[in-house]
Amino acid sequence: MNAEQLFFSHPFWTWIALGAMFLIGELLTGSGWLLWPAGAAAAVGLLTFAGLSWPWQVVAFVVLAIGATYVGRRFMPAPPKTDVDINDPTPRLVGKQGESVGAFAGGLGRVFVDGKEWSAELDGGGDLEPKAKVEVVAILGGARLKVRAA
Repeated sequence: MNAEQLFFSHPFWTWIALGAMFLIGELLTGSGWLLWPAGAAAAVGLLTFAGLSWPWQVVAFVVLAIGATYVGRRFMPAPPKTDVDINDPTPRLVGKQGESVGAFAGGLGRVFVDGKEWSAELDGGGDLEPKAKVEVVAILGGARLKVRAA
């Protein structure tokens, strides 16, 4: 049985299969664009029970896919846009507590925060004893933290 015979003998299942392929593509990519054609294919599959002939099935699919995409993208909220790089852990360090690895001299030293050792600058300068508790107050470019005694 070729594809044409399959389509004409089982149009409902053909449209459902097409919708399922679009839905699988959406699940794999998470783009938000393939959900609407998947729904349109399912709707056309249901319209085949109403006796919609094959040329009108294609027209209905195109119209429904374009309409659903437009309405869905227009009225569904967009994901929040952030300038935060999810692969950069440094912004999440602000507010976390840790301890100094060694003594701070002249306001500079190293701290252990969130399972890692970081270069640090003491807020307000000065000295700090080893193993002193600190809190991260800012990120000073790159991997240098600004800390204060906790």
